[in-house]
Amino acid sequence: MSFVKLATSALALSAMAATTAAARDQVQIAGSSTVLPYASIVAEAFGENFDFPTPVVESGGSSSGLKRFCEGVGENTIDIANASRAIREKEIKACAEAGVTDIIEVRIGYDGIVFASQTDGPAYTAFQPADIFNALGSKVLVDGAIVDNPHTQWADFNADLPAADIMAFIPGTKHGTREVFEDKVLLEGCEATGAMEAMMASGMSEDDAEDACIDVRQDGASVDIDGDYTETLARIDANPNGIGIFGLAFFENNQDKLKVATMGGVAPSTETISTGDYPVSRPLFFYVKKAHIGVIPGLKEFASFFVADEIAGPDGPLSAYGLVADPALAETQTAIAAETPMGGGS
Repeated sequence: MSFVKLATSALALSAMAATTAAARDQVQIAGSSTVLPYASIVAEAFGENFDFPTPVVESGGSSSGLKRFCEGVGENTIDIANASRAIREKEIKACAEAGVTDIIEVRIGYDGIVFASQTDGPAYTAFQPADIFNALGSKVLVDGAIVDNPHTQWADFNADLPAADIMAFIPGTKHGTREVFEDKVLLEGCEATGAMEAMMASGMSEDDAEDACIDVRQDGASVDIDGDYTETLARIDANPNGIGIFGLAFFENNQDKLKVATMGGVAPSTETISTGDYPVSRPLFFYVKKAHIGVIPGLKEFASFFVADEIAGPDGPLSAYGLVADPALAETQTAIAAETPMGGGS
């Protein structure tokens, strides 16, 4: 993919004037495997267009990246955490306790969570959240009672699905994708089947029922994947009946190996995510340590470059890789220019 040189833009001019008085001269980034391909594309383009070294981008999951981000301030800590979910209050608190008090939140756009399988595997052509909950929930509603999940095949609870053994590879708990999967698929499926209502009728509090709804079975039919999407793809390659959960961009770049299911009757695409028609979508973020701006060369310039219209806008290279442009991108650009931290801050 080609990138237009930005040497005459205000972004590039500001880069030329940046200080280089720091022991570490590379921006260091870690976190979400969903954001990883976007960040890698931007990092490479940044290195080509600016007089700064190409940033180092690592994966590991949203929670892992934010944990490293919140270890403290200093050149031995990362500058940016990528996340496929918003930072949690407990993470903000952990950051503050370690001296990371000013955090700039950058929303880069939107992505969708897709359910995909082998191209030559069973025809998982249509899902509802209820199907995923019935397949993967630890406890489900059967004949009016909440029981340990007895289902072994998809057709056990939906005759329109194949009589294939249930085998799903889902993001591990350190991934931001897992949280979205729990809230927008498992929890909604639990409610749709009546299981949540039955749990509460049995005496559970609403909070306890919600926790029970997102608890996945531990009998081997659902497997947590702590690595990135390439590991999920490898598992599906080895399991003809397997279903995996991916970000839209990863699926679009692997359509020769995967086929995607609809959710709620809607196929995932940049268009259906941008219109809100596809039900399983989420915003993507990265978080910048304000205390490192002006210390780590190129940090602010990289953040600004990432959300520039030429990069993250509807006609930019990230859109071609599946990122849905944020309608409020201009506000994000302004916040970075002003170095505005979350909550107003200093």
